[in-house]
Amino acid sequence: MNIHSALAIAGAMGPLMLIAGDLTAAVSNPDYSLVQNSISSLALTRIGWLQTIGFLALGLLVEIFAAGLLFNMKRERWFHAGIALFVIFGFALLLIGAFRTDPIGVARTIEGRIHGLTATTAFSLFPVAILCLIPSIKRDDNWKDLYRYTGVTFILAVVLLVTVRIFQEQSGWFGLAERLLVVNMILWVEVAAIKLFILSLKRGVKA
Repeated sequence: MNIHSALAIAGAMGPLMLIAGDLTAAVSNPDYSLVQNSISSLALTRIGWLQTIGFLALGLLVEIFAAGLLFNMKRERWFHAGIALFVIFGFALLLIGAFRTDPIGVARTIEGRIHGLTATTAFSLFPVAILCLIPSIKRDDNWKDLYRYTGVTFILAVVLLVTVRIFQEQSGWFGLAERLLVVNMILWVEVAAIKLFILSLKRGVKA
């Protein structure tokens, strides 16, 4: 296994760890609703630490994955801006895990404010990051098959971001809207990581 394969595996493991932690913690709490309750509120439950670990792992592994993209994609206009935004995106995910949200109906705390700010930052940066990478994906023969998918992911990210802003956390569908937003983001990371892993294997064979 070469370094590029390791970077790809890091990117692929991050989303899987978050999903596993989220679902395990949610299923273990009968009063928690995946449709109604926010993702962040799961950290306040009995075994919410699983979800916290999931976000911390995802943030760290996204940072590593960004290095994989840096060394394995054609560098067109806005490429470096996209990579920089991905690094900030990963750091924001780390902070989401490190700082818990406040329960609904209680006074806002500094920890809760940091959590809310970093969540908004992460969700807003992702579509901008992949938009910056689209020119490179389009013109790179190794990546151009992800061009349309990346465009669709960008559109969905913007639409779902607006949807989450419309739904309030007290509404009955906030949890579902927020999960669709997050799934859209981490699914792109997963697909791109698998693509990077395949490219690393081809590179190893040629070597």
